[in-house]
Amino acid sequence: MSPDGDDGNDGMSPGKAWRTLDHANTADFRPGDRLRLKGGERFRGAITLEEGEAGSAARPVVIESYGTGRATIAPRGTSGITVRDTAGVEIRNIALVGDRKALREGVGIAFRATRPEGRALAHVRIANVEARGFQNGISVGTEDEGVTGYSDVRISDVAVHHNLEAGLVFYGPEFEADSPAYAHSGLRIERVTAYSNTGDPGSDGRNTGSGIALGSVRDAKVMRSVAHDNGARSAADAEEGPEGIWVYDSTRVVLENNRSYRNRTGSRVDGGGFGLDNNVSHSVVQYNLAYGNDGPGFLVYSGKATGAHRDNVVRFNMSWDDARKLPEYGGIVAYGSRMNNLDIYNNTVVMRTAHLAPSQAAGDRSPALRLRDGMRGVSVHDNILATDGGPLIEAESSYLPDTHQLRGNVYHSTGPWSLGWGSRRFTGLADWRSASGQELLDGEPTGTGDDPCLRALTVPLTDPAGAENLVPACEGQASVSMGPQATRVDAGLVDFFGNRLPDVLRPGAVQ
Repeated sequence: MSPDGDDGNDGMSPGKAWRTLDHANTADFRPGDRLRLKGGERFRGAITLEEGEAGSAARPVVIESYGTGRATIAPRGTSGITVRDTAGVEIRNIALVGDRKALREGVGIAFRATRPEGRALAHVRIANVEARGFQNGISVGTEDEGVTGYSDVRISDVAVHHNLEAGLVFYGPEFEADSPAYAHSGLRIERVTAYSNTGDPGSDGRNTGSGIALGSVRDAKVMRSVAHDNGARSAADAEEGPEGIWVYDSTRVVLENNRSYRNRTGSRVDGGGFGLDNNVSHSVVQYNLAYGNDGPGFLVYSGKATGAHRDNVVRFNMSWDDARKLPEYGGIVAYGSRMNNLDIYNNTVVMRTAHLAPSQAAGDRSPALRLRDGMRGVSVHDNILATDGGPLIEAESSYLPDTHQLRGNVYHSTGPWSLGWGSRRFTGLADWRSASGQELLDGEPTGTGDDPCLRALTVPLTDPAGAENLVPACEGQASVSMGPQATRVDAGLVDFFGNRLPDVLRPGAVQ
């Protein structure tokens, strides 16, 4: 297609290109067909592929630019590209820009499944795409029970920004814990940047303003992606808020090597970096960096007593100055109804007052780690928890080692040492250990309050995107004496920076 083309042409070459998207929508696309738009040009209108069109993994239908630069699709108050009940589709090297109406009602790229349960709609590729000015940048989902969604989905090198509700979302029907089913499977999301997705101030019944949100997915991986500056205009009266990158109603999901920072919330909830929300199981959050978020750096939460939130791991992550707006959270936060088997280990968390408003700095302080009721089988070990006088841990109850086991952690403060354990407050590690039964192995003490020598505790930072300031500034971390060690879970192969792990683990995300 080209602005210099003619809809009377056969469209089989650049010299005989079609002119308009309206004409392209009259075509019946078959396996192997390509709709190619001239790079650097702007095309008004939208593209829709319906059931019976499109292709296969071997012979997909491709929508792409040709020549120099990206072509831009600019719909008139609607979605830019819509694919319904079909797959075998690849979309690449395209920009999609919505108008004022599309910001409320449209999606940059929408994949929708409505047909009855059967084989998944397989093979979706979205690469080198930009989507901005829509309700959602990219959205894949189904709302109907008994409907199979999409599988074998690859989304890479994508920017989704300045959308109203979210950058990239997957969703499915309401989760049923008695017979769990997941609409989508086999997802690989890589190098996606989701930013300035503001949230809708008029939508107070649900969360808006997230970067990347995955719901009803099985076997998914989000890697080397970034979510920042989302959620600033989300509704103040909403009971739930946005997150940078989060997962719900899903299983076997990995969030790895991502960054999530300066995400906001207009309400008194959420606004964090990463989250494992309701009904998430067998999932791993590892090697990620969160900083400067309104809410927690890492949130593990179950608000529904289904028992489906279980067997999850949070490891080798870094959180720096999170919970900047909401002191009721913390760097890492975990709680929820009937949550079982959560491992939190080899993370580094730094909480300081430098980023706080004067009222918060003088009042309640966010802890490095917050534990609340509703969980069993919680293991917290080999983490560095560091503050400049704020609480290291705030625990809602005095948890016993048979439900919550803390072992081999660093608890360091450059100011007064403080730890809340149920109704009691402790000012020293030894007293807390004696009273709680935590940080003991076969009667021998574990854990330490020694200085981990983190630059981030003493040097003002403006942007720790590379995490260098969370690396030890001296040999102190390597020489910390932890006492007997009892790492009882698979620690993986590498640390935060990809360095191979030593035989004996030290605390923190960097070895």
